[in-house]
Amino acid sequence: MGLPVSENLPYGKGIFRRRFRLRGEPGRVIADMEDDFHRFHVELDHDGERVTEIRGEAHRYPWTECPGATVPLRELIGMPLSLRPTAAAEHTNPRVNCTHLFDLASLAVTHAARGGDRRQYDIAIPDRDEGRTRATLHRDGEPLFTWDVSGTKIEGPPPTTGIELRGSQFIRWAESEFDLDLAEAAIALRRATFIAMGRARNLDEAPSASVYMSLAKGSCHSFTPGIAERAMRVKGTTHDFTHAPERLLADAL
Repeated sequence: MGLPVSENLPYGKGIFRRRFRLRGEPGRVIADMEDDFHRFHVELDHDGERVTEIRGEAHRYPWTECPGATVPLRELIGMPLSLRPTAAAEHTNPRVNCTHLFDLASLAVTHAARGGDRRQYDIAIPDRDEGRTRATLHRDGEPLFTWDVSGTKIEGPPPTTGIELRGSQFIRWAESEFDLDLAEAAIALRRATFIAMGRARNLDEAPSASVYMSLAKGSCHSFTPGIAERAMRVKGTTHDFTHAPERLLADAL
């Protein structure tokens, strides 16, 4: 799954794009995510109060060990449904999961709690110019956030002006500043601002994830010591959706 789009544009010429799509059915949420580097799928079953089953699938991923992260994801079975975007992190350690699969599962949990039908997040982050970019997020086609970002800080507009994106303080701030529905979107955009910078690297030049351990050690399943060394690069898995956002999740319902 995941369709090739175009030859990757040089950094500075492109746009990182990420799409989440959530679909609710009686007792189930089907969740999909795709961006330049990843294509993941989650199916979550629930009884209206708790997660009763969860299945994660990795269809396009940067390292050979990424699919192994579907195992720790199952620790979410039994957790109460919650509208809090960070609730899933209280039931399994996000750092032993795949970051992006875990984020998708967290969205599935909140979608189940809402009892919603369909929801789609679209994120676009142009390549940085002198460390700056303008990050945007749309929900179901409507603009929610436009952030002017410099380094790891939001320059505006209010109420985000001066807010630091790095570290967990942003997540706590978002849950206190916004209603939970809006906080979920803000946390999703915050994550993407960091992932977007991966466009500046040619990951195919790295034989394994261990090359990046000085930057990302312990941050996720594939960057866990003992796993990173055998997490080989899956070459040719970076796609470019700069001029083809409609191709994101083109293989999903």
